[in-house]
Amino acid sequence: MATRQTAGTRAKDSDRNDTCKVLDSALADGQLTGVEHRQRVAAATSATTLGELAALVDDLQNANAPVQLPSLNKSTNKPTRSRAVLAVVAAGLVVLGIGIGWGFSGSSAPGGPLGTAEDPGAQPDGVAPVVLTPPRQLHSLGGLTGLFEQMKQKFGDTMGYRAVIYPDYASVNRPDPGEQRREFSYSYRGGWDDPSSSARSDSARLVDLARFDHEAIVGILRGAPETLGINPEDVTNTYLIIDPSGDPTTPEAVEISVYVSSEFGSGYIELNPDGSQKRINYP
Repeated sequence: MATRQTAGTRAKDSDRNDTCKVLDSALADGQLTGVEHRQRVAAATSATTLGELAALVDDLQNANAPVQLPSLNKSTNKPTRSRAVLAVVAAGLVVLGIGIGWGFSGSSAPGGPLGTAEDPGAQPDGVAPVVLTPPRQLHSLGGLTGLFEQMKQKFGDTMGYRAVIYPDYASVNRPDPGEQRREFSYSYRGGWDDPSSSARSDSARLVDLARFDHEAIVGILRGAPETLGINPEDVTNTYLIIDPSGDPTTPEAVEISVYVSSEFGSGYIELNPDGSQKRINYP
């Protein structure tokens, strides 16, 4: 037996959806403003009776709407119309309150329904991308010279007490400008980390760490495993150490040590700044 539909009949989800379609059509043909549409859709989605839904569309021209809502039989329960109107007003005030809240922040917070300001981060700024290309393969001619160029850019010179250079990072000891009895140790990994401080050794001597034949040293570095009788496939670590020269006749010069390690033994080569060997210490 069919049930009569009255204003007090409970609404189904399909009824709410049909009402929203009618409201969408009214927005499209100019019967409702955007704010009115949002208010009524909010009320429709929370409506509990068909009378509340009908009150949202009964002032609209619905002949061309995509769906036609059913006509309701009169009921003795007449207060539903007033309740529906109150629901519309209440829902409208809620949405309006949200809109005002977004409106206050909408000028700087894009995405609010009433905001019209464009996100400043989305505006073209004409800034071209900058790709950083610091040297990383330090046991090459470009990497080694690039490392000292980075040092000059950072500190203004290439002076120091010692440098230890691994294939992809390095460390440099330099004077503490505020305390001559201490020294700073800087690590390089594509850039210079903040330094650590320690007491300066009594034997520390300030020299130009970059003052040697880079090309000659790189060549000897690449041939160091064979020089030391170590199978290149067995090498586990290789590094350079640049120290002040131990020769008292050349106190401003440096000496370079090339260390090669493997699980079967380690050795090193001591070199003059021009690449000539001073000593080969076999494993």
